[in-house]
This record gives sequence, C-alpha cells and structure tokens, in this order.
Amino acid sequence: MDKKSPADQSDHLVVRKRRARGGSEDILNYMAKSKTKIYVDGANIFYTQKKLGWVLDWKRVKNLMEAEKEALDWRYYVGVKKDDDGMRKYLKYLNAIGFNTFTKPLKKIRISGGETKYIYKANFDVEITADILLDKLKIDEVIIFSGDSDFQYLVGKLKNAGLKVIVYSSRKTISWELKLAASEVIYLEDIEGMIKRI
Repeated sequence: MDKKSPADQSDHLVVRKRRARGGSEDILNYMAKSKTKIYVDGANIFYTQKKLGWVLDWKRVKNLMEAEKEALDWRYYVGVKKDDDGMRKYLKYLNAIGFNTFTKPLKKIRISGGETKYIYKANFDVEITADILLDKLKIDEVIIFSGDSDFQYLVGKLKNAGLKVIVYSSRKTISWELKLAASEVIYLEDIEGMIKRI
C-alpha cells in the first residue's frame, strides 16, 4: 500500500477540517432558524391581490421564507361556494405544495337597500385565533397574512407572551391598528419581484 507524503497528509487534513467546519456551520444555521407557523387569511389576501393588481405565487413565497425560517406549518383559511370548481382546484394546488387548507361554506347575506342584493362571506378570525393560541407554545414566532384589524388584540397577547408576530400585507389594505400592533410588517409591494406569479 502506498504511503501518503507529509504534504499529501497535510492537504488531506485541511480538506477534512473544511468539511467539518462547513458541516458545523450548516447545523448552526439550521439551529438558528426561528420556528414559525404561517396563517393565511384567504379572503383578506384575495382582496389584497385585487387591490395590488397581481397574484402571489405561493410556491415562491414558501421558498423565500423557508430559506430563513423553520416553517412548521402553512395554513390557508377560506370560505368556499357550493360547486366552485375553480376554488377546489386552487385548494388542491395549495395542498400539493405543502399547505394545510381549512374551509367552510360561504354565507349568502342580503344587503339592505332599494335593490335586492347579496354578498357572500365567511369569517375565519375565530378559527385562526384559536389555532394560533393552541400552537403558541411550540413556536418562536407567528406569521399572519392579513391586514384585518380584528387580529390586533390577538397580536398584542402573543407579544405579551414573548412571541414575535410578523404581518404580511399591503400598504393599500392593512389596518392601522394591526400595523401598530405587529412586531414587524412586511409589505408585499416591497418583495413583489420575489413572490409575484410570473
């Protein structure tokens, strides 16, 4: 068997040290990632996208966040009309890329006035709030995709419990109450190039 020269042995040791150091850095980087869960208020974000004039690519959103965070769960809450095949396909797409989706039937609500008009609505504030409170001991931070002021009280309580709360919304749709309550607000307009569906 050939013996390695001292120079060869030295080079071999340097390579091993570099590999070891690189592995340690990877482990440390992974350990440093914040454990988070993401909660998407589907109706609010749908309205936000209409105001923005462009659509989120949720796969790009996930890739962007998961490069920096340990995302334990992605949750999407939305009301669904009966026989809405388009929404059914959309939810199937979300499931395929790793989202857990939560639905309930949209309520048909009559609007008072001269003409008989109806709107469809399904409010998930209670469900989102309950799920976050049940999860809060398992995570370091909470990410909410919504601009709804109804989350102001929840956000305050989460911060009092030591959690960081990051809100993703638009300057066009975020309520001032939620803006002031959040630990951090990230405006979708500022990261459009990284999350817009192409």
